[in-house]
Amino acid sequence: MADTMQFDLVSPERMLASVPATEVQIPGAEGDFTAMPGHVPFISTLRPGIVIAATDKGEIRYVVTGGFAEVTGEHVSLLAERSLLAEELKQPEFDEMVTEAKTSRDATSGPEYDAANKHFADIMEMGRQLGLQASTV
Repeated sequence: MADTMQFDLVSPERMLASVPATEVQIPGAEGDFTAMPGHVPFISTLRPGIVIAATDKGEIRYVVTGGFAEVTGEHVSLLAERSLLAEELKQPEFDEMVTEAKTSRDATSGPEYDAANKHFADIMEMGRQLGLQASTV
């Protein structure tokens, strides 16, 4: 088994990462998981959260708002709806994410409301983990 695997993180705006990693912590829609070299292949949807890649330069943290993860034994590819380096997420961008999630939640009902409310809660938790608090809720 190799010591590293290729980690790629892509969003519609740009490719954020293409580095060798020893592990990648991923916020899966059905629960967080850690991919390591030799991991069993699978695909998962992403929920809003923080991706942590362990590289030779240390841990690199990224924010994602959703998307897909494909994991093989040698490669982890994340295709994110929206992503950026965690340190790039400032209060104005976080407030925008909160407003979008709240608007989406408030415009739905029934089963769609539950999913939208979960998305909103995940955005709020992500902000809390990064020391950010929504200006208005």
